[in-house]
Amino acid sequence: MKWLGRLCIAIVALLLLTPIVIWLDALATINNYEQTDNSLRVENKQHYLAEIETLTATEQRPNIVFILFDDLGYGDLGYTGSQSIATPTIDSLAAGGIVLNQFYSPSPVCTPARAGYLTGRLPARAGTAEVAFPKGGFISDLQKYYGVNLRMPAEEITMADILQASGYITGMVGKWHLGDISPSLPNDMGFDDFYGALYSNDMQPFAMYRNRDIAVAAPVDQTQLNDLYGGEAEQFIARQTDKPFFLYFAHNFPHVPLYIPDEDKNRSQGGLYGDLIEGLDDTVKRIVTALKIKGVYENTIIILTSDNGPWYQGSPGSNRGRKNDIFEGGMHVPMLFHWPQQLAPGKSLDGMSMGIDLLPTVLDWLQLPAPKDRIIDGKSIRTMLEQDQPSPHQYLYYYRGQRLFAVRDSRYKYHEVAHYYYANDLMPVTPEIHKGPWLFDLSLDNNESYDISANRPEVLQRMESALKAKRDEMAANKRGWLPDS
Repeated sequence: MKWLGRLCIAIVALLLLTPIVIWLDALATINNYEQTDNSLRVENKQHYLAEIETLTATEQRPNIVFILFDDLGYGDLGYTGSQSIATPTIDSLAAGGIVLNQFYSPSPVCTPARAGYLTGRLPARAGTAEVAFPKGGFISDLQKYYGVNLRMPAEEITMADILQASGYITGMVGKWHLGDISPSLPNDMGFDDFYGALYSNDMQPFAMYRNRDIAVAAPVDQTQLNDLYGGEAEQFIARQTDKPFFLYFAHNFPHVPLYIPDEDKNRSQGGLYGDLIEGLDDTVKRIVTALKIKGVYENTIIILTSDNGPWYQGSPGSNRGRKNDIFEGGMHVPMLFHWPQQLAPGKSLDGMSMGIDLLPTVLDWLQLPAPKDRIIDGKSIRTMLEQDQPSPHQYLYYYRGQRLFAVRDSRYKYHEVAHYYYANDLMPVTPEIHKGPWLFDLSLDNNESYDISANRPEVLQRMESALKAKRDEMAANKRGWLPDS
């Protein structure tokens, strides 16, 4: 029976050694990880930007100020219905500009949303479908193990890249969150000047950078963020002379944790969150005032929106869901365009659009060509803004990570079968429940409360086909590369 004892010892040894082998293999995978860029597409990017540099600029090109808040809910502003929070400056911009009632972030979470806004491409297309985390941390190592990109690929072309090549002075103030590793830092991706944080305010170490160097060491006193960011925006605008400028103002708030200076406490009827939002409105006022002092307010395009819906606090309006959801509350965000010299004031439009439309719309206004070696998923909404034309989109697509979960047209929204978590405060474990497919009539039910799939089988089939067609298209050409022209 000696053989039986030896077998038992061997089995025990194998069981003990297996976790060690797996751990060593994981360490090797992490240590050997290297995100690579597509050298051909990087070269194409350089050629495209060189071509942009040779183009004759249109006269009196507008300045562009893109204000992007972090986790601002659809219902958090006065003009979108808040009764607890006063936002007079933002409301004034909305009244003097154009409000888009059916506007969506490219993603329900921050990193992919920002990639979509800046590149005009769906985040899964832009190689930035997951949230970026600080280098060297546990989650970053876990992403290395699974082969997830840690930064936006260098071959992606940002709005700042294009505007910089066309002669704009480009500056960024605020949260980058597209990777903290070169060659994907703000100064690598088209910004002449950068002041801000490389990721969310709940990630450590939270420091302020000026270009590539630390300007304020961690931990930054976040009660001073409004003052720091507002001052930097004012100074950037004041420094400009004879060239048009692009300011990307990407505030870290109202992402949690929430911090406000003592003088802003108890100013709103919306608690700490409301106090913070009213402070953000003050910061927008500083930007508007700086533009007026500089004498460029009339010919400056101000764009204001959010990267996704609200998290623990904040209002998604009457929408169902919050940040990280593909329900409306996760991606339906406030959006306004304000450009006194070009856009008629006081309009509220119901045509659907998405953050990926921002880049092609700016290119359309500036009469600049889009790159020809890649798919730009967004579409120009210039005629929608200027002439009240219908949306250029037949469908909008709701991605979370790499997966396409839902699709909408001008009226209906289709969710495929997915897992959802239902719980109450007494449940220590949340069960996963598979539900769907669902069909909602957003014209009557933007809260996505009533599944009408049984009543509209023909619509259900059409929407399901649209989702599957998009999934097949992405599978065939995920990064959206086109043949060299």
